[in-house]
Amino acid sequence: MLDSIRWLIPNVKEPTMMDVAICLVIIIVGWLVQHYVIKKIINWNVKHLEKKANPFYARVIEQFSRSIRYAFFMVVIFFSLSFLIEVSLFSSPKTQNLFISFMVFYVFKGIHDLLTYYTKNPSSFYSISKDQDLLTPFFLRISKVIVMLIALFTIASLWNFNLNGFLTGIGLTGVALAFGIRDTLGHVFGGLSVALDKPFQIGDWVATEDFKIEGFIEDINLRSTLIQTGDKGLVYVPNSYLVNRPLYNLSKRTKRKCELFFYVSTENSEDAVRKICEEIREQIYLHKKTDKDIIYVNIDEMRLSSFRMLIRFYVVTNDMGEMLEVKQDILFAMNQILEDAQILVAEHEKELWVHQEIVK
Repeated sequence: MLDSIRWLIPNVKEPTMMDVAICLVIIIVGWLVQHYVIKKIINWNVKHLEKKANPFYARVIEQFSRSIRYAFFMVVIFFSLSFLIEVSLFSSPKTQNLFISFMVFYVFKGIHDLLTYYTKNPSSFYSISKDQDLLTPFFLRISKVIVMLIALFTIASLWNFNLNGFLTGIGLTGVALAFGIRDTLGHVFGGLSVALDKPFQIGDWVATEDFKIEGFIEDINLRSTLIQTGDKGLVYVPNSYLVNRPLYNLSKRTKRKCELFFYVSTENSEDAVRKICEEIREQIYLHKKTDKDIIYVNIDEMRLSSFRMLIRFYVVTNDMGEMLEVKQDILFAMNQILEDAQILVAEHEKELWVHQEIVK
């Protein structure tokens, strides 16, 4: 049996039963130490760092815990096998490369576990970076792939593996995949554009230019955006669709526009009509929730038997309910003004005496 490994370790010696027993005892003791002693020491350090308000370092040690314990156990295995065959595995070139390969693997595994934790718990990462960004989970996922590739190339270089053919194959495969998934890549690049430009965030109320899609942003990922519509439905919209057409972010508004059209008879005198225009304008101006800079109350159209009065103003809010309350106040004030002035409404327009249009 030992002859089969002499190519790897030429000076290997035949072990006795006592050597085998001692080797097993060393391995068992090593496993117990890494599982009960080192694990408890690491957990104590994690709790200590959390109490000291150092959550990042606590997470680093916590996520490296498994790699540290496995690396220790690997050292124990190499030490016990060295005792068993009476040849140091740490000095033989090939076994030394094998040991270093394991250590490199565990180092990168710890980094990979740390990135995986923050990918699954991005809120913890935002508490460190102080910035919530769609690109953060993306870069964390990309970093995981990069870490695995660096680990692979590092271990391959230890064994003098020729990477030229491998890299060429990856390049050709990448070109073929990119051609096959070009539509998906378009959505991904659309997601990157959304992340970089930040036209909207989770919780924003958005609408396309034709208002066919309107609702609140529920989730944003690299391929699509989840929107909850007004009827509580959920729509998955590809990011490339959103970035290639005008999009209104209605949550960014600080004012809401109200526009009313009111029809009065041409039998009313010009002075009476001008007077009610001034009184309506004054009532809008006096309301504490309206914008004082832009208020229009004017006759903007004449028909055979009626004048059309345009009433346009802005409410300093982005809340629909609050805007409707202000609009209601103005309508009641208008009704009182009309009654006091005894203004005649256009007879044929009675059913549509107030035509309202809210521009979103």
